[in-house]
Amino acid sequence: MLRDRTDSRAALWRTAAGQRGYFTAAQAVDAGYSYQAQRYHAQHGNWLVIDRALYRFREFSDLPGEGDEQLVRWSLWSKGRAVVSHTTALAAHDLGTANPSRIHLTVPRGFRQKSDAVILHRAELTESDVEERMGYRVTTPLRALTECAEDGEDQDILDGAVTEALAQGIVSRRRLLHAAQTLGPRAELGVERALGAMS
Repeated sequence: MLRDRTDSRAALWRTAAGQRGYFTAAQAVDAGYSYQAQRYHAQHGNWLVIDRALYRFREFSDLPGEGDEQLVRWSLWSKGRAVVSHTTALAAHDLGTANPSRIHLTVPRGFRQKSDAVILHRAELTESDVEERMGYRVTTPLRALTECAEDGEDQDILDGAVTEALAQGIVSRRRLLHAAQTLGPRAELGVERALGAMS
């Protein structure tokens, strides 16, 4: 029996290690932990309760943070359906001065979950719009810039992010303008203003 418990912990640890120590109740079941066993570990402080059916191994919370742990947490909350986007994506790419108070996530149109801690945007993203990170997905710098332009929230933040992205060679003016045109007139206007602010 002890061996079974050791195997279960090892299996769950392997899953959680790729998610900054976070794991879902469903992932714990897959590793061999019944819901009763999950309650036991949560009540005895072996696992930190992060949200409903979302846990984290205590050992990971003691490690120095890398700044994007919370993005893993929200990816798991969404059952992997959400993609970090907009100004949160700019911050993840270290472009400009974006530091949003709430997490921006893009989700499919039929997504039903809600939380006051996140701002949900509904769109169908293509594979080329998304980058894989350790434990979460984020829109590419090109997509993040154009979706921020379309959102029209803060032109100053967009201006700075566009300037940095061009200076670092992450995007080109031509690709940026083309991507903005594809999203629509608001995105195009925001990007044109950002490019105009550089001259």
